Amino acid sequence: MEPTLLIAIATMGGLGFLFAGSLAIADKKLRVVENPLIAKVNDVLPGANCGGCGKAGCYDFAVNVVEGKSPVNGCPVGGEETSRAIAEIMGVEAGDSVKMLPRILCRGGNSEAVKKMVNYYGPLSCSAMHLVSGGDKMCYYGCLGGGDCIEACPFDAMFMNADGLPEVIEELCTGCGNCVKACLRDVIEMHPEDRNVFVFCKNHDDPKTSKDVCSVACLGCGICARKSGGGVEMDNYLAVINYDKLDESTIPFDKCRTNAIGHLREINERETIN
Repeated sequence: MEPTLLIAIATMGGLGFLFAGSLAIADKKLRVVENPLIAKVNDVLPGANCGGCGKAGCYDFAVNVVEGKSPVNGCPVGGEETSRAIAEIMGVEAGDSVKMLPRILCRGGNSEAVKKMVNYYGPLSCSAMHLVSGGDKMCYYGCLGGGDCIEACPFDAMFMNADGLPEVIEELCTGCGNCVKACLRDVIEMHPEDRNVFVFCKNHDDPKTSKDVCSVACLGCGICARKSGGGVEMDNYLAVINYDKLDESTIPFDKCRTNAIGHLREINERETIN
């Protein structure tokens, strides 16, 4: 065998041993040992990676739980069962977790909201309509009806009803909140599933304008606020509920001419469900 070839083989072999040794030393010196609890918590998570917990995904949430930065009941998709499983792994109490659901705080659909004189022709998405023309309704605070919230739902828990407004299928909803992020008009909010009183309007126009643009808009009269003892406050012609002070028995629902403030479900329906 040629001496040159032997030298080359020896040199390459020596470099290989040198690099392998360097990598072995670096692995021991620089290795970050992962807490085994992270893998255990991640295993009991649903794997939806929806971001409803406020983290980048299920693994990121598991890391934050183990580090004490996120609560064990912080996964809205997994619900109580997942919370109990994580609590058992972490050796803590799960605590009470109330399911949060999105509520559509606009009832100005195609039959209630006044349309503009000029029809909108273009991509039928909220983002496009908001950017190009502000939608085809005279109300600039209400639902655009493009269905971006429905596209954002990874669980098929929303649909557009016949009046052009989104509806939530509560049995399928996990409370991830993606629909809230997708809504450009902020008419979707997350609330505890047992909360029943809402102001179904976001319009801040003056009383005359709000009446002209939508038949179910809050007219800013302030009757509900004056009777509520602080449970309802007025914010630029719009009634806003302070749930910390709300006593629904004080709210004169029958005085609201447009039914802008009212119950999500009728009382008898709510009692049947409960």
